[in-house]
Amino acid sequence: MAQHTVGILLFNQVEVLDFAGPFEVFSLTSKLETKLFNVITISEDGEMIKARHGLKVIPDYNFHNHPALDILVVPGGYGAEEIEINNSSLIDWIKQQYSQVEYMTSICTGALLLAKAGLLNGKKATTHWMDQDRLEKEFPLVAVQRNVKFIDEGKVITSGGISAGINMSFHLISRIYGREVAAETAKRMEYDSFSQDRS
Repeated sequence: MAQHTVGILLFNQVEVLDFAGPFEVFSLTSKLETKLFNVITISEDGEMIKARHGLKVIPDYNFHNHPALDILVVPGGYGAEEIEINNSSLIDWIKQQYSQVEYMTSICTGALLLAKAGLLNGKKATTHWMDQDRLEKEFPLVAVQRNVKFIDEGKVITSGGISAGINMSFHLISRIYGREVAAETAKRMEYDSFSQDRS
């Protein structure tokens, strides 16, 4: 099985579980003891970021030196919805990655960054329940979906708030490598809800 490279975007005030959840899921996924994902973290300048509640993380790469990505994970949090949404360099980088990756994903208010980049126009999408009205109001071309864990629009997959990114990660693994591989990873993580998750 071919290995996929997953890039996880980091920035100051990113929600911790938004990026740590998918990092754990993809990092644990294997078949016959072969890791199926190479998971890396990327920030604009590659310098240490301070996530929500003070967690400090040193990214692996910056916007200019990271390897080619198959999957991009765009997390949310205060840093996404109030700071990075106004960062044209970050929005342009997301647009650039969209033309190159196989899957573009968001968690929580990371959907606002995808919407700002124009990547959700004409598509169904979701975000944290507290921010769905904002997504709908500020980006009227997006068909906002409520009461779902994630929305799969083919190349673009958006998920709800925080822990929903874990559900989305299992769904993507299932799409790429099959449900059996995803279920085995969920079992290793003792993530019981995957077996009932058919969103």
